Amino acid sequence: MTEETGTIPAADGAPVAWRRRSGTRDGRPGLVFCGGFRSSMAGEKAGFLDRFAADRGLSFLRFDYRGHGASGGVFTDLTLGDWIADALLVLDRLAEGPQVLVGSSMGAWVATCAATARPGRVAGLVGVAAAPDFTEDLMLPALGEDGRAGMRRDGFIDRPSAYGDGPYRITWRLIEEARAHLLLRGSVPFAGPVRLLHGLADPDVPWRQSLKLAETLSGPDVRLTLVKDGDHRLSRPQDLALLGQAVGEVIAASRV
Repeated sequence: MTEETGTIPAADGAPVAWRRRSGTRDGRPGLVFCGGFRSSMAGEKAGFLDRFAADRGLSFLRFDYRGHGASGGVFTDLTLGDWIADALLVLDRLAEGPQVLVGSSMGAWVATCAATARPGRVAGLVGVAAAPDFTEDLMLPALGEDGRAGMRRDGFIDRPSAYGDGPYRITWRLIEEARAHLLLRGSVPFAGPVRLLHGLADPDVPWRQSLKLAETLSGPDVRLTLVKDGDHRLSRPQDLALLGQAVGEVIAASRV
C-alpha cells in the first residue's frame, strides 16, 4: 500500500495537491481527511491517520485546499465554498466507495457540508475541535463594531495568529460567502454515525460549537467527547488515541 501523490485541477485550473494510500478493499469504508483553516495535510493528525489506516489496511486520502499547503491558488481569493468544492473534487475523483470523513476545526464544517452533498458516498463523520459557522459566530463578534466597519470598508482585516504563521488576512468576501453554508441555524440532514472530540480548554473554538453541531445533526448515532485539558489542536498522544478510537467506532458502525 505505497502512498501515491499528485495534483488534480480545480474548476479554476489551480492544482489541488493530494496524497493517497490504497486499502485492502474488504468492504470497510476508507478515510478522507479535511484539514483546518490555514493548515495542511502535513500536520500531526493527518500523519497519525495515515499510520492508523496503513496499520489496518484502510484506504486514506488527504489533500490541501486551494490556497493552503502544497496546492495552488491565493488564500485571500478563496472562500469556504471553494474549499468545500475541493473536498468534493477529491472525494468524487480520487476515492472509491464509501468514505468516513475526518475534519479538523474548519475541516469539520467542510466535511459536514460534503456529507450532506454526497449522502450516498459518506458513511460517517469524525470531527476534531469542530468549527462550523466560525466565520459568523466567532470571527465577526471578535472584530467588534469598529473592526467590522473597517472590514466592510477595506474589504479585509489582518488578524494575529497564535500559531506563529500569521497574521491572517480575513476578507469580507470570505465572511459573506460562508453565510451560504451555515449549518447551525437548522437541521443538518446526515443520518450516519458521527463522533466529535473537543477540548474544554480550546482557546480558539468553544466546545459548544461541537455541541451545537451534535444537536443539529439529524442522525441518532452522534456522540461528543469532551477533553477537560484539551486545546484546539488535540494532537497530544492521548488526544490522537481518542481520535483513533473515534474513527474505529465510526468505521464499525458505518452502513452505506
